[in-house]
Amino acid sequence: MEIDIGIGKSGRQGYGFDDIAIVPSRRTRDPDDVDISWQLDAFKFPLPMMGSAMDSAISPATAIEIGRLGGLGVLNLEGLWTRYEDPEPYFEEIAELPPDKATLRMQEVYLEPVKPELIARRVAEIKAGGAITAASLTPQRVRSWAGPALEGGLDVLVIQGTVVSAEHVSSREEPLDLKQYISGCEVPVIVGGCASYSTALHLMRTGAVGVLVGVGPGAACTTRGVLGVGVPQATAIADAAGARIRYLDETGRYVHVIADGGMRTGGDVAKAIACGADAVMVGSPLASASEAPGRGFHWGMATFHPTLPRGARVEVGNRGTLKEILIGPAHENDGKLNLFGALQVSMATTGFSDVKEFQKAEVMIAPSLQTEGKSLQRSQKIGMG
Repeated sequence: MEIDIGIGKSGRQGYGFDDIAIVPSRRTRDPDDVDISWQLDAFKFPLPMMGSAMDSAISPATAIEIGRLGGLGVLNLEGLWTRYEDPEPYFEEIAELPPDKATLRMQEVYLEPVKPELIARRVAEIKAGGAITAASLTPQRVRSWAGPALEGGLDVLVIQGTVVSAEHVSSREEPLDLKQYISGCEVPVIVGGCASYSTALHLMRTGAVGVLVGVGPGAACTTRGVLGVGVPQATAIADAAGARIRYLDETGRYVHVIADGGMRTGGDVAKAIACGADAVMVGSPLASASEAPGRGFHWGMATFHPTLPRGARVEVGNRGTLKEILIGPAHENDGKLNLFGALQVSMATTGFSDVKEFQKAEVMIAPSLQTEGKSLQRSQKIGMG
């Protein structure tokens, strides 16, 4: 429903995860009978998750560990791991920077050119660790650097930017033709981000196996403030899921909707799936793992942009191991550990046996969900406070 913003402008209401609730159904299930696995092209994962291509969260080592735990870690091929032979001193320096110096110094650190030989080497390191290899490039860099990644043994390519469209227009250079490139690519391609029905539909028509949904919801992202662009995640995911239905009707081909960003808790992950996502891409929860390269800090892919940074270095601390964060056990009650155990229990509680079924769960607008009856928790800053 359109709402009048003024005489000359109207718009829809958008909803984020905190605005909605999943409604219990007439049935419940044993959590052990619930299947949360995810099939992407030829690859099957026990967890419907991707690790976001952020330097603070994903290194070759954490990508291997995420693979061992059942997910898919995505390495940023334009990050520190492909700019420096040994990036560890730079991670240490970034973690020690005072807040007022962090952005400027990170811009300087990321001025070091990407080295194609390091792209191939990092991908090969993940491959040698026994994990399915996935890595991310911006559309402008795909032609230059996808080759070395494929030589290193890449299994899944992610073409990713703040906003990616199927129809980029430029008077200065020939833009990447996504449809043409994907049709000739030897590995499955995921593209994003997007946040609307029409953009998601056009990206699906490029031949991508998956579409990343999310513009600006991440913990470290400032795009919504810097550019004023974005759509709350619950609405963005539901719109993309609607595009998936239309594309499936048109072609008989199923494209995965991957919720990218804005998920802090297991409840957020469950809401993303209930709104229509097939899987989620998480960053800040992984950056808070003891194994994470960011040493308790987290920053996004646009934080270090040389002329218009659209991210901040935020402190996420150390919440536990990657295993505890993804599959438990949890030793806190705030929902930030055992994210996918929580998804499984949420599905069992509402009576759904697999992810495809759970996408049909009833949701409602529930602005009091986070506060109703929680005054003591909020005043004591525990649990949901």
